[in-house]
Amino acid sequence: MEIKIWSDIRCPFCYIGKRKFEKALNQFAHKEQVKVIWKSFELDPNLTTNTNVNSTEHLANAKGISKAEAEGMEKYVANIAKEIELQFNSEKMIVANSFNAHRLIQFAKSVGRANDAEEALFKAFFVDGKNIDDIPALIETGVAAGLDKEKLQNIYQSEDFKNEVRSDEGEAGNLGINGVPFFVFNDKYAVSGAQSPETFLEVLEQSWKEFAEGKPEFILTEGPSCEPRGNCN
Repeated sequence: MEIKIWSDIRCPFCYIGKRKFEKALNQFAHKEQVKVIWKSFELDPNLTTNTNVNSTEHLANAKGISKAEAEGMEKYVANIAKEIELQFNSEKMIVANSFNAHRLIQFAKSVGRANDAEEALFKAFFVDGKNIDDIPALIETGVAAGLDKEKLQNIYQSEDFKNEVRSDEGEAGNLGINGVPFFVFNDKYAVSGAQSPETFLEVLEQSWKEFAEGKPEFILTEGPSCEPRGNCN
């Protein structure tokens, strides 16, 4: 059974959703027969990397709110993350375009290490405060995820894996996906947002019962997610 997950490294609920989904998957009796496919989605493809502006200032400017309001929003998300033992360091986060990070994930997918790359990049961005648009930082993160350093260097000296990123985003557009994380179970059940482990497990069980039943219309369950331009709720 396949589960496709559209996600962006810059999306806090994508990291939170990954953890909650993993908790459900670990309780699922048929987890060894589940194939997880990570898909690229950029919340802000036109974002210019700016190491001189911290994430709080960027959020305030992007949403037209005060710095205090932006700090409150970040604290709200950080508290949700803390409930599942994730530590977000918003004061260290660097405003960075995620396209090159997605290229790393696409390469990792081609060698069976996409989940390792996703985890390493989330940690790099939300915990360690690394610039996910900086090539040396990406290579270092990729190596930590078990990827080959020389191959990573070659990728960023070429156009490799750009089309794969765009293909995933085109597929998201065709499916009407406008926020992440977005989970598609067996091409039938769609779960939007960082749902509870119980909800994920329920959908896993239902999807398994109807395994390989073609591609009917989506059945959608919605929860906390991030939309383009930094709207997370």
